[in-house]
Amino acid sequence: MGASLTHKDNIYRAYMEFFDIAERKRRWHPLNDIPWEKLDISKNTEEKAISAETYCGVELYVPDYTANGLNLVRPIFGYAWFETNWGYEESKHGLTFREYLIRSGLRTEEQYAEFEKHIFTKVWNLPFHTPRQMTCYGALQESATFLAYRSQLRKAQQEKDEVLEKIYFYISRDEGAHMGFYLQVLQYEMEEDREGTLTDLSYVVRHFQMPGIELIPEYDQRFQVNGIGISFQQFLQRGLFPILKALGTSRSELVRVSKRMFEKSNKAHIKAVCQ
Repeated sequence: MGASLTHKDNIYRAYMEFFDIAERKRRWHPLNDIPWEKLDISKNTEEKAISAETYCGVELYVPDYTANGLNLVRPIFGYAWFETNWGYEESKHGLTFREYLIRSGLRTEEQYAEFEKHIFTKVWNLPFHTPRQMTCYGALQESATFLAYRSQLRKAQQEKDEVLEKIYFYISRDEGAHMGFYLQVLQYEMEEDREGTLTDLSYVVRHFQMPGIELIPEYDQRFQVNGIGISFQQFLQRGLFPILKALGTSRSELVRVSKRMFEKSNKAHIKAVCQ
């Protein structure tokens, strides 16, 4: 990611827009804005418990996400302040899922404490190591998370579960705003260095995976629960392709960039072997 004054100013303006809208239109209180009094234990299912518990587990790594993210973008004011705000919002998500699990009776405090203990035996590390690559990752990850939460929101509406409907409405709205910030930054990156940005995006797409895969106990089994995640096809059609369109590129261009990157890597490898 470039560090020019113009680039830093662009990111600062993107953050200020994000922050202004959040303060005026998007803030919510986990204890006051969720209709906890409408919890109906007759609607409790283990499927709901596994979904909320899994999402909560992913959110419990907020200390790792923010610490690593802040260290990476520390010299870029707007980005660093976004990471701080992002961590605050994600912490609310984890708190809300925890409250739901306990208040609904789907998990006892002892069961939750045991789950939390397992979670904290692992540490999340950056999957990529440059700000621009992590911006690509952030856009993809937030898009996938937004789609998963929107799916849960529709289920809650269909089942007339007012508590989960509110939870997934607020949280999915936050995730959509996070994705919007990453996209804005990537648009600035494209303006400054289109080829480099597409090369990074291609690399991240090829190596992308959601953070919970290596962190959450029994992750594969949990994702057998209907609606807890999204399919690869859904990720492409409703996640990746809209991102490419917003960036003014296409799948075919990304493939061409990926081929050039592969050819360049092969040439470098051959040269190294022959020396």
